[in-house]
Amino acid sequence: MHSSIFFVWVLAAITVVVHAVGLAIMLRFLDHRGNVLMTRIGAISTRLVWVACYMVLLHLIAISVWGAFYVWQGCLPDLETAFYFSGVTYATIGYGDVVLAKPWRLFGLMEGLTGILMCGLSTGVFIAVVNQIYQSFPKKIIDQLP
Repeated sequence: MHSSIFFVWVLAAITVVVHAVGLAIMLRFLDHRGNVLMTRIGAISTRLVWVACYMVLLHLIAISVWGAFYVWQGCLPDLETAFYFSGVTYATIGYGDVVLAKPWRLFGLMEGLTGILMCGLSTGVFIAVVNQIYQSFPKKIIDQLP
């Protein structure tokens, strides 16, 4: 039991570190790119699509870490099932068609809690990026918006 608690906290910490480092790299990249042409719809759309795809990649890395752990510990029979379970648990979809055995149920709970926190973090950062784009608009363009 104590080793399970240790592993679940390590997995949660790895998930947070993946997102913290990944988002820091992304924000540094965006800061170096500046707001060149951020008044054009194409540039804004490209930036938002890039940010969204990058964040999804961070979530997929975290899901893969949890899934690999489930296979390593023999919690689930194969990699595909482990990644599927990890994905629906992380995103708090929870279909219930794949479940962990009794000694491992705490992992599903913690992955769901960690996943929803990381999704919230990504949402907050995405909103901050949108706000930063909006703040970069020249005043005359803002005045013309409906």
